[in-house]
Amino acid sequence: MSREPGNAFRHKHGGQRSAGGLPIGTVPRSPDGQQPPGAGGLPPLPRQRRRRMFLLAMVLVGAGAALTGYLFTGMSERTSVVVVARDVPVGQQITNADVATTMVAADGRVATVPGRQLRDVVGRLAAVDLRRGTLLAPSQLTTALSPRQGQQVVPVAVRVSQLPARGLQPGDQVLVVATPGSGGQGDAASGNQAAPLTQDTPATVDLVSAPDADGAVRVDLVVDARVGPAIARQASTGRIGFVLTWRGVR
Repeated sequence: MSREPGNAFRHKHGGQRSAGGLPIGTVPRSPDGQQPPGAGGLPPLPRQRRRRMFLLAMVLVGAGAALTGYLFTGMSERTSVVVVARDVPVGQQITNADVATTMVAADGRVATVPGRQLRDVVGRLAAVDLRRGTLLAPSQLTTALSPRQGQQVVPVAVRVSQLPARGLQPGDQVLVVATPGSGGQGDAASGNQAAPLTQDTPATVDLVSAPDADGAVRVDLVVDARVGPAIARQASTGRIGFVLTWRGVR
């Protein structure tokens, strides 16, 4: 005679039962027939905790979207500009190897040369010393070096203390002023027969050297050819000064 499945199970396990009186392997159920919490799996998260997890996920998704938009906007606002690829001394003609293009997100107030004008840059002259890795500005280029027709370049040696606190740079407009001697006397009274500078004379700063060991700076001035000799003679006396009238670039 065959045995019922239940009898076979009890026979095999020796009729072992759990602490609740149920056979081992039997899942207990509540009186209404539903499986109690925790039986057969992990307990569900509390409702408040699920809400917090949902809010955290939404915040992370929003932050990711904002970061993606920011990066996309930053990349889209980058423009191509000309950059100096290697050092170029003042006065040297610019070649293809001297310049290149790069992508930057520069402020519109920053003077730059658009990358599409790279070919126009080649062949022009460096108006100032160009440094590798710097963005090229239109004011740093020229088609002709000083002095031009009707002009002269006069070197004037002065001390750093005689210059504006922010110094001078190429392109600055100045007035060249004859300063009095220690006693307030001019060249004639001191025995110097050279004709002094009789009036304040406009000039453009062409180049400014670095201070030497004695603190002296050489300033090359572009002046009208008619006043160049007078400024040179005045500079030889050491009694000369500058008044900055306009700060700019050539």
